[in-house]
Amino acid sequence: MAALPAWAVDPFTLRDIRVEGLQRVEPGTVFASLPFRIGELYNDDKGTTAIRALFGLGLFSDVRLQINGDVLVVIVEERPTVADVGFSGIKEFDADVLKKALRDIGLAEGRPFDKALADRAEQELKRQYINRSMYAATVVTTVTPTERNRVNLNFTVVEGDVAKIREIRIVGNKAFSESTLRNLFDLDTGSWLSWYTKSDRYSRAKLNADIETLRSYYLTRGYLEFRIESTQVAISPDKQDMSITLNISEGDRYVVKSVALEGEYLGKEEQFKSLVTLRAGEAYNAEDVSATVKAFTDYFGTFGYAFAQVDATPEIDRVNKQVSFVLRSQPARRVYVRRIHVEGNSRTRDEVVRREFRQFESAWYDGDRIRLSRDRVDRLGFFTEVNVDTQAVPGTPDQVDLTVTVAEKPTGNISLGAGYSQAEQLSLIAGIQQENVFGSGNYLGINVNTSRFNRQLVLSTVDPYFTPDGVSRTFDAYYKTTTPYTNQGGDYRLVTPGVAVKFGVPFTEQDTVFFGVGVEQTRIEAGNGLPEAYQNYSTTFGDASVSVPLTIGWTRDGRDSALVPTQGRLQRFNTELGVAGDTRYFKANYQVQQYFPLNKQYTLALNGELGYGKGLGGRPFPLFKNFFGGGLGSVRGFDQGTLGPTSPILSGLLAGERVNIGGNRSVALNAEFITPFPGAGNDRTLRMFGFIDVGNIYGEGEKLSFSDMRASVGVGVSWISPIGPLRFAFANPIRKFPGDRIQKFQFQIGTSF
Repeated sequence: MAALPAWAVDPFTLRDIRVEGLQRVEPGTVFASLPFRIGELYNDDKGTTAIRALFGLGLFSDVRLQINGDVLVVIVEERPTVADVGFSGIKEFDADVLKKALRDIGLAEGRPFDKALADRAEQELKRQYINRSMYAATVVTTVTPTERNRVNLNFTVVEGDVAKIREIRIVGNKAFSESTLRNLFDLDTGSWLSWYTKSDRYSRAKLNADIETLRSYYLTRGYLEFRIESTQVAISPDKQDMSITLNISEGDRYVVKSVALEGEYLGKEEQFKSLVTLRAGEAYNAEDVSATVKAFTDYFGTFGYAFAQVDATPEIDRVNKQVSFVLRSQPARRVYVRRIHVEGNSRTRDEVVRREFRQFESAWYDGDRIRLSRDRVDRLGFFTEVNVDTQAVPGTPDQVDLTVTVAEKPTGNISLGAGYSQAEQLSLIAGIQQENVFGSGNYLGINVNTSRFNRQLVLSTVDPYFTPDGVSRTFDAYYKTTTPYTNQGGDYRLVTPGVAVKFGVPFTEQDTVFFGVGVEQTRIEAGNGLPEAYQNYSTTFGDASVSVPLTIGWTRDGRDSALVPTQGRLQRFNTELGVAGDTRYFKANYQVQQYFPLNKQYTLALNGELGYGKGLGGRPFPLFKNFFGGGLGSVRGFDQGTLGPTSPILSGLLAGERVNIGGNRSVALNAEFITPFPGAGNDRTLRMFGFIDVGNIYGEGEKLSFSDMRASVGVGVSWISPIGPLRFAFANPIRKFPGDRIQKFQFQIGTSF
């Protein structure tokens, strides 16, 4: 019987189903997609459904149905399979990364070829080049058929040169100069350092950020009606040069006339008024408006009003250039927290997150406690993201649920590294750390550090919740060897093995005080160049001294960043008390750093550090506990560790030489004026600084006098490099004394001040 099309046929019972045209696809795949079986009734609707289902598999470029009597013939044409995916001319991107991206969208070796996916990949590749300001890049997709119905897919790229910003214009400005406004931007027309900052490469995201910076600049200086009229980005015909033009309307500068409160304030109007940062007679400042609204909302939250509405309505007097604000508040309803849910923690136990919460279930909603709880969870360091969402409980207007959503990150690592400085020279660092052992929140680490002067092996374990109240416990076991910085070719050293336990007691949410006790032994291993002071100490008290130090410490870090701080304060206070064994001593160290943001680009940083040690019970302060000064971290321009008292070498090849042995008191005062690096724009990872350092080390019986202190001035560069923070300093001593060892250029990885 002649084959007939599958359409417009009378329903009939299928006696058989045959499939033709298959090469690699299994027949079972086709039969499983058909909406009918042998012995069932076939009609036109089922035929249409079958064709759609087969096309939906993405395996066929053509599907037809034919009917021979009561036999249905399914005729398919398979899509070609991708045999290979290749790239030509790619330099800006890694080919393996691109292949993985194509695999994620379904375009990979062994999969059916889809022309739509290939076109999509080509357009996405072009878009990625545009994101890197390579507008001249061209992408050509070549599909080459091979045997067995396969194709080779190749993307040929001609990248071209990067399009550079040649001009940035701001039109319509009157109150501020164009150069002042352009200096606010991260984008610029290039400088000698643009190869590093890439600030002359156009990016829509960067331009939007610069526009918001410009808008904020005006809105915080009284220009209430400032607006961006238009943004024009033009590219040259050869796609190598770009120009950006911003047309702005400044409007008039407004002064705040008055601020009034309307609505319900829980009978605490005076407390709310104290939160208002807008001041009559001062220029309008959009940041003050936002800060006031947020402060009101947060303050309502402390009383359980999670859904308070606060609106700041401006009333503009354009004749007198004044604006009055009416703050309207409606606290809505007070609620309490029914449940706290934790999500996203596939590895970390719920209790690790919950024990950081200061908002409790079945308690009144408290915005301050919720924010504090969120910050405490974030500070654990186990998660890349921490979010707290509030959901109303359906049917219960006075209840809410909190959902804490976290995104976990790897908390274990094996580190291998090396560092180099003029003082320490080459040091090798290796370690194994796990900050969240078995999801318990505990820390376990082994660290090895080798350098010319300080070598150590440390095993540490920390239980941050040794008690339910949050008292932490730390165990340390260590083996350290130290050679004084001023060892002029000698091979003597100090060897200190020991163990210690420390407890951290949270006195407030911001302050933790640490108490600890340890046992350590310090051996003076004599060798060539041993100073007289160490010989005398060894003769009087023996080569080995056992100490039982008690430690008390406190730290508060309020800086906005640990690597590139621009504001805030850091304070550290540590004490050590030798109470038993062969030594009796007291040692204390206090450091404070303060950062003052002068504007977006400039920062003033101040640092002060004081150290004091004293022997107790008629015994001298142990020499091996002395402070050392000079170099980076102290007074730059002087050789590392060379300030303070010295002791002669009595015998050997170095007899007559004097060696610095440190002292029991130290003073260091530093001031830095931090600026952007020339040509780096507002890049905070690369900065310059000018500095003034003052300080010295004093021994027993020496009078602490400002006239004896060394001082230096200089300039330096700090760079957050791929291998860690680097600091370079060139210092010129402006107060020095005979015998001082000068080293004007110094550098180190990871130091501060």
